[in-house]
Amino acid sequence: MSQPEENSAHPEQTVPVERVQIGARMEKNLVKVLKGLAEYFDISLGDLLEGIVLHAFEQKHAFGEETLKRIAQLKEVYGMSYDASTSHRFREQNEPE
Repeated sequence: MSQPEENSAHPEQTVPVERVQIGARMEKNLVKVLKGLAEYFDISLGDLLEGIVLHAFEQKHAFGEETLKRIAQLKEVYGMSYDASTSHRFREQNEPE
């Protein structure tokens, strides 16, 4: 997702969609990194998440090398010191251990 990508088969055609609000909770620093990345691309957080998920569904990489470098910078700025393998060990701060 070097830049928000269009459907390469028919880039001139738009696709009408109906978007809905979702109630999703995510780790605070991860959200900060995602918002920073959306701001970098000048797109909404929802558009960024849609692009990431659509790429994942097709088992494609969502980001190029330059974007991965930007993500690393944002992770450092916002204190996101974990990776995907850590997500299965998350627990809410107010939950008992």
